[in-house]
Amino acid sequence: MPARRRCLSCGCALPSGTARSMRRPCGSTPSPRACERPRTWDCAGLRWSPGAARPRIMKKPTLVNHPPRVELPPGNRPLVAPIYQTVKFEFDTLEDTERYLRGERPGFFYTRASNPTTRQLEQLLAQLQGREECLVTASGVAAISQTLLTLTKQGDHIICFVETYNPSRYLIRRLLGRFGVTHSMLSIEDLAGVERTFAAQPTRLVFFESPTNPVTKIADIGSLTRLARAAGALAVMDNTFAGFHQHGDYDVDVFVHSLTKYASGTGDVMGGAVIARAELIRDMRTDFGALGGTLDPHAAFLILRGLKTYFVRYQAQSASAARIAQYLAAHPAVARVHYPGLPGHPQHALAARQMRDFGTIVSFELKGGGPAVRRFADTLELFALAASLGSTESLVATPQMMGARELSAEQQRISAITEGTVRLSIGLEDPDDLLEDLSRGLNAA
Repeated sequence: MPARRRCLSCGCALPSGTARSMRRPCGSTPSPRACERPRTWDCAGLRWSPGAARPRIMKKPTLVNHPPRVELPPGNRPLVAPIYQTVKFEFDTLEDTERYLRGERPGFFYTRASNPTTRQLEQLLAQLQGREECLVTASGVAAISQTLLTLTKQGDHIICFVETYNPSRYLIRRLLGRFGVTHSMLSIEDLAGVERTFAAQPTRLVFFESPTNPVTKIADIGSLTRLARAAGALAVMDNTFAGFHQHGDYDVDVFVHSLTKYASGTGDVMGGAVIARAELIRDMRTDFGALGGTLDPHAAFLILRGLKTYFVRYQAQSASAARIAQYLAAHPAVARVHYPGLPGHPQHALAARQMRDFGTIVSFELKGGGPAVRRFADTLELFALAASLGSTESLVATPQMMGARELSAEQQRISAITEGTVRLSIGLEDPDDLLEDLSRGLNAA
């Protein structure tokens, strides 16, 4: 008579016919018909079906591919959510799997569609932005591109703006244009033009950002959303520059964010987010899974960790940015400063109504033009000459890095980007040190 199998954790005998669904890691409440010893599970390595012959103890090459599972007992949880660094999930039975695939039961099946770590990030971001649902992506541009591809089809029309982020302009003008989606590109300040365009032809959506990149123009969000609603169009807003704690009170249908910026805060992980009403996200979810721009669970964990200091960072960086903007406005080498927190900004009053903080981006014009920009940028020591924004280190970007070369002369004028334009992203360094570094650069310019 063959020896009875024993639990590899506690050593007690297991009943014959222990089912596949009974295999659990040791250390919690027992499952029925399994290990009789209180508060232990039967070993995860015993895998057989009811009525089948019991297998031998697994060989080691099999064991390392089917190790014991550790599950927390009821009422016991980690303070920091774990990283579910897995591509695949399984259910106990084929019936449960089929029910999940039919949408009849909750769960996870394949990380490209959803994962517990990325799902936690989605739920947090939706709450921060004041909406019901969220989808996260592998980058901010993935969030923009997948949103535009999902919400439009051949024959649709989009309103966008000259002042829009360059990759967004490319996606609308070039990529969607190949699929028969047309667009009208206006100035973000031309509300009358927006109204005329809505009246002239059916429009699927209006895509805008505020503040704009890089010269911080402010969109009239209330007017744009009102015009879109009256025309039956969607209002899609890139809210990256303003952050998750701003603009949630406006009637924006879809928010997109680059999580690479303020959310992570440390410049070492990329991600994107699309935040909207539940019914919109439900309609977009299948397309997003098929497009494949999925955020990795480890990246989601890093962004969740970064968000814990989001408000502390944003407020400190905004305070430093305001101080630096005031300094630049008084400097003789500077022709103009673009910062919505300054009373002299053309849309300061609008920004004050719409925003809780004025942001961490300060742009300005050097009187010496392009040559002065080169001398200024090459002299700086604390400001890294690099792309991106919103991280803990301060950055400087020049016109050559801002990608507006495809614009016509008139569009270039509307964009307000000149050879003398400089964009600063203010980090968490001591503002006195940053001001000293800027002083050296301006003296060289």
